[in-house]
Amino acid sequence: MTMNKLQDLLAQREALDKQIAETRKTETREAINTIQSLVAQFNLTQADVFGSGRPEKQDKRSGRKVAPKYRDPATGKTWTGRGRAPTWLEGKDKEKFLIA
Repeated sequence: MTMNKLQDLLAQREALDKQIAETRKTETREAINTIQSLVAQFNLTQADVFGSGRPEKQDKRSGRKVAPKYRDPATGKTWTGRGRAPTWLEGKDKEKFLIA
């Protein structure tokens, strides 16, 4: 008796697999038709729908160069005033090193 039950379940699975495949094919066709209609209606291009494939441009402010504010008169090295202070400026008055 258990063999019949197993065979019945396997047959049901096979029928369901076929039904799933047919439904997927039908719904995919309907989705494509809808998409094609919208593309035509709004005159969309492939780039409009999927993008250009290029990475987005970075914010213009990121990576911007900043003019130096401080200069070491002995070596000519400069510092913008951003980030960690250089060793030549440690413990000294920054005002004396300002670039005019």
